[in-house]
Amino acid sequence: MTAVDALTWQEFEQYVAELCRRDGCTKVFVSGKKGDLGADVVGYLADGRKLVVQCKKYAVDRSVSSHDMQKFVGTARPEHGGDVALFVTTCRAFTKDALGLAVRQDIIALHRDLLGAWVKGAHLETLLPLNGSGGGTCRRPSA
Repeated sequence: MTAVDALTWQEFEQYVAELCRRDGCTKVFVSGKKGDLGADVVGYLADGRKLVVQCKKYAVDRSVSSHDMQKFVGTARPEHGGDVALFVTTCRAFTKDALGLAVRQDIIALHRDLLGAWVKGAHLETLLPLNGSGGGTCRRPSA
């Protein structure tokens, strides 16, 4: 994670895009810029589902706030048509309210420890069900 910590926020978005590609995502592009409405990285999982990723390069001791999560919830599916919405951060935690909102809205909350596992080679598909705490459950849409 030392190398990840040294990245700029723009480089971090590119790095996350490369991790997605490594794990079989296709049509991956980085859209992270002012006015991107929360879609820093967009692509498609191997099974064809659209992936929308919000990247936050925060200090290790900071937390992702409910406000940050609310903005992503409001755009990931309605604006970008995401089937899978992933919020990935370099900090260690999401606030209780942010994580609760993520779980209720089926947003995958990938904090620093899970990001570290991804960086070390864990496949994205194996991380999606962990949602935030690493042991929590993610609400699945009914078929």
